[in-house]
Amino acid sequence: MDRGDVKELPVLQWFPGHMKKARCIIEENLKLVDVVVELLDARIPMSSANPMLKEIIAGKPRVIALNKSDLADPAMTKKWLECFHQQGLQAVAIDSVKGTGIKTLIKLSEELARPRTEKLVEKGAKARSARCMILGIPNVGKSSLINRLAGAVKAKTADKPGVTRAKQWIRIGSNVELLDTPGILWPKFEDRMVGLKLAFVGSINDEIYDLEQVSLLLLELLQRSYPERLAERFKLAEMPETGQELLDSIGRKRGCLLKGGIIDREKVWRIVMSEFRSGKLGKVTLDEPEKI
Repeated sequence: MDRGDVKELPVLQWFPGHMKKARCIIEENLKLVDVVVELLDARIPMSSANPMLKEIIAGKPRVIALNKSDLADPAMTKKWLECFHQQGLQAVAIDSVKGTGIKTLIKLSEELARPRTEKLVEKGAKARSARCMILGIPNVGKSSLINRLAGAVKAKTADKPGVTRAKQWIRIGSNVELLDTPGILWPKFEDRMVGLKLAFVGSINDEIYDLEQVSLLLLELLQRSYPERLAERFKLAEMPETGQELLDSIGRKRGCLLKGGIIDREKVWRIVMSEFRSGKLGKVTLDEPEKI
């Protein structure tokens, strides 16, 4: 991907009122929980990690959960798990829709919470369940995970990034209680590539960026890292050299044509973004642990 093209993207200032309110809710209620589950998108573990969380949770035991692992490159997910373990962090790959890795996540949360719950009992308090808080940026799958953990539709899901809700406690069996909190983004994306990758997966509202430009940059990135996935999905005999040529080739293959044989590029880039986000372009990871 041409970093020059990325430099043309805006440095986003993203901290509307509801995001500020969300941070206040988290900070006010953090003292009520024993452990924090940080939910990341397995396709972009580094870009979906909110740098504000380290400051907010300040020493609270933490579990990293790589969600949407069914959409990510398995080999890269394995590398990311090893990377977190080398940093002394507990981490697990999960799929909140199918339930993969959920039992491990619960077990890790209970283990990390135990020192605090046992200390409370030693001081004379009544034994209680481990209390957890799940934190993550918008659209990372937090509501789906909570619904899976609770075994019922407890948390309202929202496809639109930035939608937040008031807190709610949810009991998970007899051993764990979850405090649901809104998703928050950080105030400013200093690295345009981070903002771009968040736009790729839909964590930033599509109205913020020029989606045609975003789709071209996504295709260029996939051309470099996963050309075989593109060739297979769009039945391409040869891989075009540029993102624009690739976009046009896809348009012809999919019959996205206007009068006179002109390619309907808007229709094509919408197809590209939709199929990438839904996993139809294959298992893809856009962040590399070596780049940390």
